[in-house]
Amino acid sequence: MTLLRKQIKNEFLTSFLYYVPYVTLAVMTFPDIVEATQSPIAGLLAFGAGTFAAWRGANMFQVAIICCLVVLGVEMVL
Repeated sequence: MTLLRKQIKNEFLTSFLYYVPYVTLAVMTFPDIVEATQSPIAGLLAFGAGTFAAWRGANMFQVAIICCLVVLGVEMVL
């Protein structure tokens, strides 16, 4: 793609290239979220809680704290 000298005008291709970094980051990050905890259930619940908190407008620090607390709570129960 670096060999192209003109601006890409195809709407499908530009939107595809726009989302490639996000998809790549998600594909690399999601397995680690689940496997980093002692229980995959704790990772999945923390992922869900973090996604919900981010969707509701929490900043990155708040999301990280919520995820850590969920993992801590779930692993203490299990």
